[in-house]
Amino acid sequence: MNALTVCLKFHGDLSFFLKSNNAIVERQFRKRTSIKDVIESCGVPHPEVDLILVDRKAVDFAHVVERDTEVGVYPINTRILLPENRMQTIHIKKFIADGHLGKLVRDLRLLGFDIVYDPAAEDRQLLGAMKSEERALLTRDRRLLMHAIVQHGYYLRSQNPLEQTIEVLRRFDLSSAFAPFTRCLHCNALLEQVEKSEVIEQLEPLTKIYYEQFRRCTGCGQIYWPGSHFDKLLARIEGIRAALTAEF
Repeated sequence: MNALTVCLKFHGDLSFFLKSNNAIVERQFRKRTSIKDVIESCGVPHPEVDLILVDRKAVDFAHVVERDTEVGVYPINTRILLPENRMQTIHIKKFIADGHLGKLVRDLRLLGFDIVYDPAAEDRQLLGAMKSEERALLTRDRRLLMHAIVQHGYYLRSQNPLEQTIEVLRRFDLSSAFAPFTRCLHCNALLEQVEKSEVIEQLEPLTKIYYEQFRRCTGCGQIYWPGSHFDKLLARIEGIRAALTAEF
């Protein structure tokens, strides 16, 4: 068959994934091809795409391109009004992160969000846990995000941990869902309030004298109390709040 020509226009910040600053990309194919494969051939992972217009009609990722076609590709939170045709879920509170995002993981747990993290996990383990536990994948591995098994996910644009945290909070609209100091920073399990008498044998001598309020991780047993580190964590939370509400 003759080559099919697909002209794609990428809107919003999807141009971040393209090799040039030109938001219009032309691709040619020798056979019928799914629109998902066409889009990802340009370097744009499908979880970053919320709306696809083929010849001005909304389609999903399974749509097959069979002739010369013009395609509009739109990111999440685009302002075009077609809410019934959106493909991504905005409000997600359960995540899994790949091995290069440890500082982001700590921030999200500090804010109370459920995020699984194992720096030694292989891709197949990440994808398996993501699917079985219905989590959104956070990564800076574009190819990992392109796996067909990935339904929801996000590619971190920045390499700065604070900026990464703000990206995730904005992408999943989490600004009103903070629950600080409710989740273990080490293992992700929930914290429970405990009486001092229950944990006193685990405390350092000065901690026994000066502190009365304690929380214990229901998973790993880590003890938390409002010591000098607490002020640093509060400052981190306030820094995140300030950055989140700043103009962007």
